[in-house]
Amino acid sequence: MVLLRLASRLQTLRFFAASKTECPHALAAESQQVFAPLANRLGIWQIKWELEDLAFRFLEPLQYRELARALDQKRVEREQAIEAVRLRVQSELQSQGLQAEVQGRPKHLYSIWKKMQGKSLPLERVFDLRALRVIVPEVADCYGALSRLHELYKPVDGEFDDYIARPKPNGYQSLHTVVLGPDGRAMEVQIRTRAMHEHAEHGVAAHWAYKEAGARGYAGVVAAGDFEEQVAQARKAVLHQLLAWERDFVAEGAQAGQTEGVFDDRIYVFTPQASIVELSAGATPIDFAYAVHTSLGHRCRGAKIDGQMVPLNTRLKNGQTVEITAIKEGAPSLDWLNPELGYLQSQRSRTKVRAWFNAQAQAQTIARGRELVEKLLQREGKTAIKLEELAARLGFKTADALFEVVGKDEYSLRNIENLLRPPVPEPDQDEMLAQRRTKAGSTAPRGGVLVVGVDSLLTNLARCCRPAPPDSIAGYVTRGKGVAIHRRDCSNFREIAQRSPERVIEVEWGATPEKGGLYPVDVVVESSDRQGLLRDVLEVFAKEKMNVTAVNTQSVRVPRGETAWMSFTVEVADSGRLAQVLRAVAQVSGVRGARRR
Repeated sequence: MVLLRLASRLQTLRFFAASKTECPHALAAESQQVFAPLANRLGIWQIKWELEDLAFRFLEPLQYRELARALDQKRVEREQAIEAVRLRVQSELQSQGLQAEVQGRPKHLYSIWKKMQGKSLPLERVFDLRALRVIVPEVADCYGALSRLHELYKPVDGEFDDYIARPKPNGYQSLHTVVLGPDGRAMEVQIRTRAMHEHAEHGVAAHWAYKEAGARGYAGVVAAGDFEEQVAQARKAVLHQLLAWERDFVAEGAQAGQTEGVFDDRIYVFTPQASIVELSAGATPIDFAYAVHTSLGHRCRGAKIDGQMVPLNTRLKNGQTVEITAIKEGAPSLDWLNPELGYLQSQRSRTKVRAWFNAQAQAQTIARGRELVEKLLQREGKTAIKLEELAARLGFKTADALFEVVGKDEYSLRNIENLLRPPVPEPDQDEMLAQRRTKAGSTAPRGGVLVVGVDSLLTNLARCCRPAPPDSIAGYVTRGKGVAIHRRDCSNFREIAQRSPERVIEVEWGATPEKGGLYPVDVVVESSDRQGLLRDVLEVFAKEKMNVTAVNTQSVRVPRGETAWMSFTVEVADSGRLAQVLRAVAQVSGVRGARRR
């Protein structure tokens, strides 16, 4: 696509030149400052020189015309001298047994003008106005041709460059020398092989082999594997040069006062098959694995960068080839989510790892909920009931949705019991309990709960949520059992209050609850199962002087071991202190979480 953009921009400039219409200044400037350096970095000299000359024509029309006129006046003389030297050099090289092709090389206007400006030279002092290009078969022939050329003509001191031994950053290779011609005037000569010439003219585009001789390759060799390898190497060559151009472009922008890099927020690396993967800057091999495929990220266990084994938290750089070592079945490590270890830099990768662990936790919760529901159905003798139908009757879309809230202790099994057991008719006079009203200011009934505006009503603390001061509470008038006191955040209370809002009644804790009053509270602890776990947790409760009145433990086998679920009923005078005790329980080895039900 980059090559197409370069060709498209060149065609646009050609149109303005051929139609003699004015080219927008911004377009010409962009062609000179961005597109021509890009073509230069990719080594595509044909496009580079023409972009520069056309942009020069539109940006500096006066200088362009003056230089073109000056060169045109001497063109015939210069071409005659060059042709004479060309024929002699070619004859001399062939006499030495060198199969050399000698060409007269045109000098482009922008290059001449830039050299005149950069070195403050008059047109006569530009050595390479007259230039030759010598093309030979092999590298050794390049140095042989150079030696013979220096025997024929005197070389100019300080004007020799060996770009074969030290290629330019874009891969350009050639020998450059300046000699004094027969008339004593300087002349530049470039010596290169045919392959070097193809690369010099076409740059990275020369890597592609578009023509294949049918099913057979060149010289009768099967081309499929070689062709694919050649294309892979070409893609790598293009990317390396684009990245190098980007660095040059950003560096030039920084010198011009633009402090922010253009592409600093991302990098580009290769798969072993030469596919390009875009990553955020600072990405690691694990980020790379997740960018290729989520499953590869989960199974990643090692990485090679350019063939060398590296740690998984190594920061990747532009243009590297990354190879991932993965197991057949595996899971991510919790260490990967530790920012101090630096395994993951991409937010997308972190999200995928968290999603995996969340899915595992959800599966464990659903398994625990399913087991509780199935045990309840066994106790009630209702094992023939289909779980999906049971969930639908309770208002859940799927059975797993029911199991999940049951496994989290967010949905009481009593709701399922009430659904399975037929309702018992109760006396109608109890319906009047909700309508009874007396003067406010009554004394608090047993339990330290004051029913606002109602005197002498029986109150019971709900077993589903176990309220205790200073929890926010609300009352619900039951049939024949007085007022049930629930925590306002109780899921059961929200459900029954929605069905019968007329039964909800305001209550509050009494101003003077009975001295030394204790309230039962249910606590749920999740942990990795191990020997001595229950003892360690009970020691924490004992140390905190908290009485435990009931314990229920259960183990659930999961892919990564066994998870223990423990339910405790403890007596507290103030639920506020319970949070402190739960934090202490969470510090026990293996405990993943401790919370109030």
